[in-house]
Amino acid sequence: MTQTAPVVPDRGGFPFLDITAPDFTYDAPEVAAARDRSWCAESPIGLLVLRHAEAQQLVRDPRLTHDGARFMAMSGVADGPVYDWWVPMMVNHDGVDHRRLRGLVQKAFTPRTLDRLRPFTRARARQLAGDLVGAGTTDFYAACADPLPLAVMSALLGVPSEDVGVFGTWTTDLGLVLSLIHERSFLDRVVAAVVGLDGYVDHLMDLRAAEPGEDVVSALVSERVAEGVVTREELRNLLVTLVFAAHDTTRHQLANAMVVFAEHPDQWRLLTRRPELVPDAVQELMRWAPSAASVFRFAGEDFEFGGRLIERDEFLLVLAPIVQRDPLAYRDGDAFDITATGRAPLIQFGGGPHHCLGAALARIELEEALAAMTAVLGPPVVTEPVTWRPPIGILGPTALSVRFESP
Repeated sequence: MTQTAPVVPDRGGFPFLDITAPDFTYDAPEVAAARDRSWCAESPIGLLVLRHAEAQQLVRDPRLTHDGARFMAMSGVADGPVYDWWVPMMVNHDGVDHRRLRGLVQKAFTPRTLDRLRPFTRARARQLAGDLVGAGTTDFYAACADPLPLAVMSALLGVPSEDVGVFGTWTTDLGLVLSLIHERSFLDRVVAAVVGLDGYVDHLMDLRAAEPGEDVVSALVSERVAEGVVTREELRNLLVTLVFAAHDTTRHQLANAMVVFAEHPDQWRLLTRRPELVPDAVQELMRWAPSAASVFRFAGEDFEFGGRLIERDEFLLVLAPIVQRDPLAYRDGDAFDITATGRAPLIQFGGGPHHCLGAALARIELEEALAAMTAVLGPPVVTEPVTWRPPIGILGPTALSVRFESP
């Protein structure tokens, strides 16, 4: 029987996708059909970028900006703790200010720092994987996806071990800021997270000023005092952002990995037999099911791109789950294959001056988690229907119950 191609609504000569609809999913046939028709789609909130080549150009285009105040306005937030954190955030700066702030934080992600964290990450991942052996059905977030990045983040920043537990809810809820544009009912949770983390980071800065250690907070506090290159408010903002970024995206990427491997158990078994494929598996997992689902920009001026006039202040949303399966960029892009080589670069980490600083650390955590788990566990089985966070922002299951087959 001949299949009928999905009907994709049209608006202004370009396909239309309602990303705000409750039933929107990235793997819907009409989404792929829209990408086949055009590099972009219109939507109720702005222009959606669907293809890899155009996405790579746009995330590096200096005519596009990170307008934090405008993003907050679109989310219905005009003032308050979330506004005061989000608008001055490093990623919402461009030019000189962005380079100054990024230069400070970059010291947290030098190869030397990451190499020092690798043994700690490996030991913690092996401990968590061992705890899963024979555990039966378990809450994967509580068992692994939360504690691993929390432990690594705490080691990176110098958070005392007895304080690690305070971050779980705050860092999880802080990530919902990216979904406010879609679901404004999250605002109270984001406000509580910002207030809680602001207070804790103030305490941590004071602690490390009095008792410095070999950690990022100690180094940044020392530099602030010695050189006066950053204010206390800027440093607090940087550290709250680091805490959020180091936990939430990685926890969801680990959860996404379990969903993917539950759907492709043969790939898990292959990884068990060939552990040298772990780095390739991590890259393929992030391509196939990215936790950072969207990268946003605003147009700083009118300009023409790809046959469409982009108007000043227009909102553009690069959709990583669609872009990273673009058949024009990825041969056999609609197949999950951990042995694939020569894949095009990922878009979920952004690009150009705003490429994600924590990308290398995320890869280390994912590599160590997969290596540890495939060494002692069989493929995961998802035991409850999966429901997902809103498609804008950080994407992952809202909860995840799994059990692991025997190796």
